[in-house]
Amino acid sequence: MKKSLLTAAVFAGAIVATGAYAQDYPTKTINITVPNPPGGMNQLHAQPLSSVLEKMTGQAAPVVNRPGAVAAAGTAYVVNQPPDGHSLLVTTANLHLAVEKDKLYGSKTPYSLEQIAFVALMSSDPIIGGVHPVLPVKNIKELIALAKAKPNELVYSTSGPYGITHTPIVMLMDAAKITMRHLPTTGGGPAITQALGGHSQITSGGPATMAPHGKSGKLKLIASWGEKSHPAVPDVPTLKSMGMNLEAYLWVGLFTSAAVPEATLVKVRDLARKAINDPQFRKTLDAAQVVLDYRDGPEFKKFFDADHQRMSGAIKSIGKI
Repeated sequence: MKKSLLTAAVFAGAIVATGAYAQDYPTKTINITVPNPPGGMNQLHAQPLSSVLEKMTGQAAPVVNRPGAVAAAGTAYVVNQPPDGHSLLVTTANLHLAVEKDKLYGSKTPYSLEQIAFVALMSSDPIIGGVHPVLPVKNIKELIALAKAKPNELVYSTSGPYGITHTPIVMLMDAAKITMRHLPTTGGGPAITQALGGHSQITSGGPATMAPHGKSGKLKLIASWGEKSHPAVPDVPTLKSMGMNLEAYLWVGLFTSAAVPEATLVKVRDLARKAINDPQFRKTLDAAQVVLDYRDGPEFKKFFDADHQRMSGAIKSIGKI
């Protein structure tokens, strides 16, 4: 009888301890991994998130860049850390694009999507398409007509094969039944530079990077892959408004390991909600013309699954390069 009471007391103590740990989160440094080199959309979100988390919790929240294997190396690092909610990942659709690309080649991605826990979506800006000013087109319909008249002659530049600026243009080509030549580069900035210099006629990117070139007249912005117009480029029509049911987003989300206990994950998500909605975080995104689109874990997963389905179809269409 005494042994049973002792066992029950120990079990109850373990439950209380677990609950207390989750309640006290965070208890140490929160490490934020960006799986890319410094700069870019992930860094734009991770740095203010770090500052706000440090202000809110009193814990250090350093941003560490862990590039490699098209963001797969940094992602794998996070999912293999101790599952206590103190290791976070800030990344984009590369999370699922890398998995789908590896499937094509029979390669094994160093993580699986089942190892990922969804903390929060931070932003979801639409991809914006632009053309060099000398190209004799004013809208997407004229671009499609020109591409049909000159099959495989027009050149489009992207951040690289299977990436977030490559797949949307492939979606467009498939829907419009046109062919254009691909000029891959090493990133979103170099892809736009190729179009500015006339080495490609078409390129795409997020509103924050495309809007200045549209305003200066160095590019003609002709289409948005968003469901609705974006405030940075309010006059750019959506493909949907032109009868093409296409969407693609340069979104940025916050993740952790799926091995994190549910009680702790709830605390991580609650802290993320407060940080992302903090005026300091909002101000940084506003200054970069990025629209806050906060969605909690479950809602974010719905968004992610829909995005994954759209993009995986485009990657299958691209096939092996």
